[in-house]
Amino acid sequence: MEFKNVVFNAARDGKLRRLKLFLDHRSRSEVSLLVQARTNGATPLVMAAKNGHLNCVEYLVERCSADLEQVGSVVFDGETIDGAPPLWCAAAAGHLEVVSYVLQHDANVNATTKTNSTPLRAACFDGHFEIVKYLVEHSADIEVANRHGHTCLMIACYKGHYEIARYLIEIEADVNRKSVKGNTALHDCAESGSLDIMKLLLDHKARMDVDSYGMTPLLAASVTGHTHIAEYLISRTDLVSPKDKIDALELLGATYVDKKRDMLGALKFWKMAMKERYYILIRDEDIQNAIRGMDQNSTAGPDGIPAKFLIESKENIAVPLGIIMRKSIDQGKIPDILKLAYVTPIHKGVPQDEDIKRCIGAWMSLMLSVVHPFAPMTSSSILFFGKFLHFDLMNTKQKKKKV
Repeated sequence: MEFKNVVFNAARDGKLRRLKLFLDHRSRSEVSLLVQARTNGATPLVMAAKNGHLNCVEYLVERCSADLEQVGSVVFDGETIDGAPPLWCAAAAGHLEVVSYVLQHDANVNATTKTNSTPLRAACFDGHFEIVKYLVEHSADIEVANRHGHTCLMIACYKGHYEIARYLIEIEADVNRKSVKGNTALHDCAESGSLDIMKLLLDHKARMDVDSYGMTPLLAASVTGHTHIAEYLISRTDLVSPKDKIDALELLGATYVDKKRDMLGALKFWKMAMKERYYILIRDEDIQNAIRGMDQNSTAGPDGIPAKFLIESKENIAVPLGIIMRKSIDQGKIPDILKLAYVTPIHKGVPQDEDIKRCIGAWMSLMLSVVHPFAPMTSSSILFFGKFLHFDLMNTKQKKKKV
């Protein structure tokens, strides 16, 4: 075995003449030992296949009877792959001629590594489209997943290989297959930013499922900061609910702070989320209906004002709190609409303090009729209104003092 390293290095480097020099004159048993011996975890055939040395592969198989199913440990992109057969190595490295040769000599097209990765998955990982087609044409199983349940289609989506993904979809790869942790091909597109492939999947009836962590593809895009994916999915109202949209915008804002250190970007998405959230909670039509259903002779609020005042002024009062929130955010000041909607319509000659008291009572009554009283947002909304009203009154008093 003193020549083990010499044989290994010659096969690894594609030096056929040197390989023959050390093996041609040896006995069959010696040759068998030398070609099966491992150096740094790999055999001469495994290394020759990985590096695309077809002449060395042919020599080792035909002259030395090297086993095409022997496996070894190889390094790809800094990661050690254990239990890799020659076909897997050639497919991963993009050597079509070597792939073709070993398959013609009856190598197992679905032979896997220790992590259950097939040669087809290896080719999909690095985007070797011609090898993918060749393997499929020679009966490679497109649905064999690795130990994590990750399929060939999923890895093509994650790596952004559009042509491979389209080809696999055309030959009916399962677009809704889930990994061990509930991940789908859509999740992989979202996490990698592959919008074109995502659209392709959706066109072929891919579902927006939730993984075992409760993450949808939309949330996955948001947490990884792929804004173009998140914005596209948000625009698809047929796929995304209003709540999902709000959650995604809030998460995207947090991602901008945490990963991009972009406070202005975060503020943009949080403002969008706030506008959507308050618009959903309190709708104009809900308040209009609440006012319309009041008995004109009844009172609103604990100290109450005649309901007819509210009915007469419903066009002013029926303004969603979301609109007020938007104006306060966008303008950075108390919106005039607050005075118009909640204060002006109730001035009926009563003392100012009493007027304010009734205004708040009426407003609270309306709020509780359209928002669940135990919802966390109800109490915060009441506090918000109170602060606005107090600030407005104090500002008015100061102006009067100046006059």
